[in-house]
Amino acid sequence: AGSLIPIVADLTQLADQEAIKMAVAGRRIAGLVNNAGMLIKRPFMEWTVQDLAQLYAVNVIAPVSLVRTLLHELQGDPPAHVVNIGSMGGFQGSPKFPGLAGYSASKAALANWSESLAVELGSLGIRCNCLALGAVDTEMLREAFPGYSAPLSAEDMGRFVARFALEGHHFFNGKVLPVAISTP
Repeated sequence: AGSLIPIVADLTQLADQEAIKMAVAGRRIAGLVNNAGMLIKRPFMEWTVQDLAQLYAVNVIAPVSLVRTLLHELQGDPPAHVVNIGSMGGFQGSPKFPGLAGYSASKAALANWSESLAVELGSLGIRCNCLALGAVDTEMLREAFPGYSAPLSAEDMGRFVARFALEGHHFFNGKVLPVAISTP
């Protein structure tokens, strides 16, 4: 059995990504869960280019960059599994909500990156999927939807994501999978 090494870092900083690589110390990574996320909620007419740049830096560029930083540690057999945590807001055809256009678009971009990375990295023994999460009781959901009561706890979803990270790549690769009992 392996071990889980949680590392807290600012993934928008390349130095922090390199610190993660150093913490791994050349060991093989069986699974990487990119759970970084940022929410900015405001009407479209109030959005700035800086807001969008910040959202994309955290929600898209940081996870993709981290995969690249850890590419050597992810390669091999059996295949490693990269799980990007998306959102139903970024899932094509799902309901969209006022004030969340930038967030939803950034999560849609991450979903597309997940599909693309599965193709790009498949020959290296790396599989990649995106879980488009629905309503989970987190601080971010409470900020986006004040007063809404989510049907799933963060702990319940965490258990599901952990199991998926270890086993999901045996069944899926390059998929964006909705994981939602409900969306607000």
